[in-house]
Amino acid sequence: QVQLVESGGGLVQAGGSLRLSCVASGRTAGSYGMGWFRQAPGKEREFVATIAWNGYNTVADSVKGRFTISRDNAKNTMYLQMNSLKPEDTAVYYCAAKKDQSSRNSDVYDYWGQGTQVTVSS
Repeated sequence: QVQLVESGGGLVQAGGSLRLSCVASGRTAGSYGMGWFRQAPGKEREFVATIAWNGYNTVADSVKGRFTISRDNAKNTMYLQMNSLKPEDTAVYYCAAKKDQSSRNSDVYDYWGQGTQVTVSS
């Protein structure tokens, strides 16, 4: 089992920045693909960014140029740097992990964190 714990969410004004962290613990040996997803009230969960064990990453078009995903394998930690935040970025942000390659499809992830709320005021 792998446990994931997110942190770093909060309330920020439009144009501001936040940095989310996701710490993995448990059976973390081996390569894991990881990702960030978000879910706004009344909407389906959507892909934000993914990152492979070797650092290869993908970012959703809606956040490209504003959000950066990274990871520190030695610390079992993944990050999401969010700049130029917009009210439409308001959502609960979840980190997820799966064995081997990362994916934009949230259905294939085995492990999920509890989520962290990000609220962007206008």
